[in-house]
Amino acid sequence: MKYIVILGDGMADEPLAQLGGKTPLEYAKTPNMDRMAQNGACGMLRTIPDGFEAGSDIANMSILGYAPELYYTGRGPLEALSMGIDLDAHDVAYRCNLVTVDNGIMTDFSAGHISSPEGAELFSSLGQRIPGVVFRPGVSYRNLIVVHDGKGAISTPPHDIVGENIANYLPKGPDAGLLLRCMEKSHEIFFEHPVNYARQKLGKPLATQIWPWSGGHKPAFPSFETKYHKKGGVISAVDLLKGIARCAGMEVITVPGATGYLDTDYDAKGRYALEAIKHLDFLYLHIEAPDEAGHLGNVEEKIRAIESVDSVIGMILEEFDGVLAVLPDHPTPIRVKTHTRDPVPFVIMGKGKDATEQYSEQAARSGGFGMKNAVDFLDFLFS
Repeated sequence: MKYIVILGDGMADEPLAQLGGKTPLEYAKTPNMDRMAQNGACGMLRTIPDGFEAGSDIANMSILGYAPELYYTGRGPLEALSMGIDLDAHDVAYRCNLVTVDNGIMTDFSAGHISSPEGAELFSSLGQRIPGVVFRPGVSYRNLIVVHDGKGAISTPPHDIVGENIANYLPKGPDAGLLLRCMEKSHEIFFEHPVNYARQKLGKPLATQIWPWSGGHKPAFPSFETKYHKKGGVISAVDLLKGIARCAGMEVITVPGATGYLDTDYDAKGRYALEAIKHLDFLYLHIEAPDEAGHLGNVEEKIRAIESVDSVIGMILEEFDGVLAVLPDHPTPIRVKTHTRDPVPFVIMGKGKDATEQYSEQAARSGGFGMKNAVDFLDFLFS
């Protein structure tokens, strides 16, 4: 038997007045998700264990069966592994956004979803400016810094503080002084950088500084194949997911045109998924776009992203003869523009049938599979 999990990042939401009291998932046209509900069974999944923040790192680790309380050290080291950075035992890797701060207010956690070439040019300009710190450009606004002999810091994800004064959320703890120097230096260098000059002329948001967060040391996972006796793979445009996959010894399948944003090539993701499952036992197909729309508070884009996820599901259903599951990792409600801890709906086709007629948050609450914990999800799926 072969298995595919399609993860619509942040797809779950809350009822919205502008949608007549429906959630974006209920409002969107999702014939393929509904087909799965009608021919399969639904349930609800707790993806964020007690004591952890509602991050994609925590949720996706949990869904793949890696208990965060045992294996999580931070988001930064997972992304470092995805980027091919070999961390020493005493290195601390931090995820590092390019952000827009205006008069002390975090106005954009992504610097207007800056392009990868622009982001790399800005981030590389920091070079060797701070001794003991390595700056590594990533994709778009998502970058990385590595602190040698780091001790860690308490930090806040920038997407959680849009509209807030950053003075209340600056790093604290052993590495805080060094991180603050990095942030100040980036503001100084970016102020007159040619990339920002060009963006200003075009009326685009400026990348005013860096924002380091979620640092940690290199984690150690048991391999996916040892854990489940299945050969697994991951498709994602997001370094975090690739890092989790590499930690677990899973195959990372790169899809041309996959951006990790609303303009990703959905058809290519579907095609590559169908090709990959021919030699894999399990595939985790991650689609970031609904989460990005949720962070933007853009309900129209979120609906479009969900409908695009549904089109990928349709491609898979046409050719895949195995067990197919669809779920979000966490809600990213339009109202709050960030992740919440609420359980998420899941649907599985190929593992029994219940009376559910539609895939949605409300419908899944009465699904035949009931409420489950994410760390048990794959054991349940494979049983």
